[in-house]
Amino acid sequence: MSGTVIDALNFWARIVPGQPAIDFDGDVVTYAELSRWADGVAHDLAARGVLPGDRVSFVGTNTLEWCAAALGAMKVGAIAAPFNQRMLAGELTALVEDCEPKIVYCDQAYLPRLEEVLKAHDTFSIAVLEHDVRPLRGGEHATFPTPVVDVSTPTAIVFTSGTTGRPKGVVFTHATIAGEMHEWSLMEPILPNGLRPLLVLPLFTAAGIIWGISRTVIHGGTLFLQPGFDPQAALRVLVEDKATTLTGPPILFEQIAKVPGFADADLRHLTTAHVGGARVPAHLLGIWQDRGVQLRQIYGQTEIGGSATVMPRDEAAEHPDKCGWGGIFTKIRVVDASGNDCAPGETGQILLRGPGMMPGYWRNEDATKATLIDGWLHTGDLGKLDENGYLTYVDRLKDMIISGGLNISPAEIESVINQIPEVEEVAVISVPDAKFGETPAALVKAAPGLTEADVVEFCNRRLADFKVPRYVVLLDEPLPRMASGKIAKRELRDTYADVPDTHRKVR
Repeated sequence: MSGTVIDALNFWARIVPGQPAIDFDGDVVTYAELSRWADGVAHDLAARGVLPGDRVSFVGTNTLEWCAAALGAMKVGAIAAPFNQRMLAGELTALVEDCEPKIVYCDQAYLPRLEEVLKAHDTFSIAVLEHDVRPLRGGEHATFPTPVVDVSTPTAIVFTSGTTGRPKGVVFTHATIAGEMHEWSLMEPILPNGLRPLLVLPLFTAAGIIWGISRTVIHGGTLFLQPGFDPQAALRVLVEDKATTLTGPPILFEQIAKVPGFADADLRHLTTAHVGGARVPAHLLGIWQDRGVQLRQIYGQTEIGGSATVMPRDEAAEHPDKCGWGGIFTKIRVVDASGNDCAPGETGQILLRGPGMMPGYWRNEDATKATLIDGWLHTGDLGKLDENGYLTYVDRLKDMIISGGLNISPAEIESVINQIPEVEEVAVISVPDAKFGETPAALVKAAPGLTEADVVEFCNRRLADFKVPRYVVLLDEPLPRMASGKIAKRELRDTYADVPDTHRKVR
């Protein structure tokens, strides 16, 4: 697969110049305007000495300026390497040391933080999005002579969320992006009114810069970009602007469903509703089905391009817990500890390969060798395949609780507790236990009135005894989440490591 995101941007700017490319909360930029704006950014970057292969980073919230800067960097042939704007100076310093950006764009609000990083590493320059990118909008910029590049060269680095330690930079090449989007366009046909995704997740994630900006531009679609996740605003865009695609963790769909007016909303045009990052509660499926939308379980990792497999439309309702059997070009295996393929129904590590698979982590050969083995991506996730090859995700390999020699999946316990009507969200973690080595602890945010005993009683009727949590912690505040919307398990394990000392056993 050949071609780049910029090839597509230049193409659509000529073919459909007046078509909206990005609608940022009502502020619309067309393909012609976006391409010229990116040309202006590219000329400015070149004047600052940015060359093909240099890294350009971004620290900011979702804005049109962020998008224009990223596309401008790609026009130069630079590698877009965005950072999480929620990171503190010390965390940003580590990423700067890792990818060595030539320029770091930031929102004005984050300038002091970047200046603090600059004091420790004066190897980059700072550009402020409001001052250095916004004024370039609407200008008559000459077309930037984008260099001809080998499609196997990197064009983006997306840093993992760091659930297991320091973030690693996942490399996206021109070929992996184009190959991933080609495969999904074959499996998920675009309707006559075009690709119209709604993006509420941050631009610095794979969901943002790859599946938001890059996917939309490649298809010549319209990206409905929001500053952040506001359930009421999201429902308005879905209904009034007729967005056709929404992807995210279950909490997005849960919160939108709680907005007044959802029960009467016509959402039949929402043809692609993919849910990942956690199992979809059964009641949530029914709520969206009543609105004509089939929620479909998806599975993937940033290292495979973001998404690897989804349940087919006509089977999703019957098997809501399954994630499909791969793609046209993406294959799945489940193997045991010795690397042998597991029998149907047997749990093992999920292995993937496909066009979106990364060539490796940025400047991290050891991690690359540990993850890419014999042409397969070793995900570190546990799953099982049925006799027809359909995948069911079980849990993170490192999240498994081994209690008295028995394996316990936190995701299985969470799935049960989520069925309690009063429960808003739950996370199950491992805590030390003198008798069993470790044992499950359930951290629950619920409506008033629910007790620890209620949770245990509910679990006792649905889970084997050894799986029922020995600690239940009722929380007043929502669970912390990563930028992807997933619950921040590592943070919870650190925060609640002393649960056996601070809370009584409930069974």
